[in-house]
Amino acid sequence: MLHIINKSPLERTALASCLRTVSEGAILLIEDAVYAATQGHAASAQIVAALGCMKVYVLRPDLEARGVGDLLLEGVEGVDYGGFVDLVAEHPNCQSWL
Repeated sequence: MLHIINKSPLERTALASCLRTVSEGAILLIEDAVYAATQGHAASAQIVAALGCMKVYVLRPDLEARGVGDLLLEGVEGVDYGGFVDLVAEHPNCQSWL
């Protein structure tokens, strides 16, 4: 399953809820959720821990638009819009976390 999160972990609890509930599949961080996958962010330890059991992706255009493209955590993969579509096609089920 692909889990899609779009809210900053400083603003909403979607990321924490997802990581507490899910232990396999893949996570795609989009919009303000991309901050969680950057070095020095309060949620970066949660992302590093998640990498032990699932793939974590970020939408690179959202990362770049926020000026933090060079701070991406090691092990997190950046994807473009085509990669987003590929992830959705690859995973038969998608869950957006609000």
